[in-house]
Amino acid sequence: MKANASLQTLVDLSQNNVDDAARHLQELRTERDAAHSQLDMLQTYRQDYAQRLLNVGQTGVTMANYHNFRRFIVTLDQAISQQNSVIQALEEKMEQGRQLWYGHLQRLKAYETLIDRRLQTQQVQQQRMEQRNSDEIASRLFTRSQTAY
Repeated sequence: MKANASLQTLVDLSQNNVDDAARHLQELRTERDAAHSQLDMLQTYRQDYAQRLLNVGQTGVTMANYHNFRRFIVTLDQAISQQNSVIQALEEKMEQGRQLWYGHLQRLKAYETLIDRRLQTQQVQQQRMEQRNSDEIASRLFTRSQTAY
């Protein structure tokens, strides 16, 4: 029984590890989704600004304003590139988190399997002991009935 309690403690600790890893993975997923939203916003803003540059270019624009538009678009391109890097880093962290979660889950399943096997072994031993006791009682009754006649 003490071994079962020790294994149950390991199961409980492993379950906590699985839960913590799952929570961390969910946090990373939320962070990645927010980064994707920000990237979408930057890309939309860049497209809008590029369209404004085209519209202003058709109606006439000073060289200084044209350079300001271009510099701002370059700045947006850099921000988009940085945001893509952030997303890639988050994807890598998510993969590491997935692997960590899966490792904890495998360990949990292994402990649960050990407990199941141990319980099955104990049940088989209990059944054998009960069968032995039953056989012994039947043997005594048979012996008594034979000696009584």
